[in-house]
Amino acid sequence: MPSFDVVSKVDWAEFANAFTQAEREIAQRFDFKDTETTLEHKDKAVVIQSSTEDRAKAAYQVLEEKIIRRKISLKHLEKKPPEKGPKGSIKIPVLIKEGIETEKARQIVKLVKDSKIKAQAAIHEDSVRVSGKKRDDLQAVIQLLKGADSLELDLQFNNFRD
Repeated sequence: MPSFDVVSKVDWAEFANAFTQAEREIAQRFDFKDTETTLEHKDKAVVIQSSTEDRAKAAYQVLEEKIIRRKISLKHLEKKPPEKGPKGSIKIPVLIKEGIETEKARQIVKLVKDSKIKAQAAIHEDSVRVSGKKRDDLQAVIQLLKGADSLELDLQFNNFRD
């Protein structure tokens, strides 16, 4: 019985490259001079710190540009509101989301069931496994999920088995 997995993963090597490029650009650009703007990567988060809110937002835009250039979806980023830091500085925490949350997985299962395509979807940890009798049905499910804007996730389809 053919099946595949629906996942939402970040390419961490590409993310590290984008982060390094953003750090380098911030260090070299004239408009960031004397603003004490820094990027800090902690596990699944990035903290942008600067002396002014405008510079922190500009640093976030630089990070976004580098991430886009590396072909990583911005749907993986969750920007939090700016916070006050030490000595009047501003911090912007940015969470990096990976995996499919249970609520979103339920939405995917519901989309597959409501579509009347002859395929079953089941939740497995942070992914959804879709199986069906025909390969064409599974390809129809992939097209359905690619067109579903309500999910707000960057989905990948892997582990396709016949």
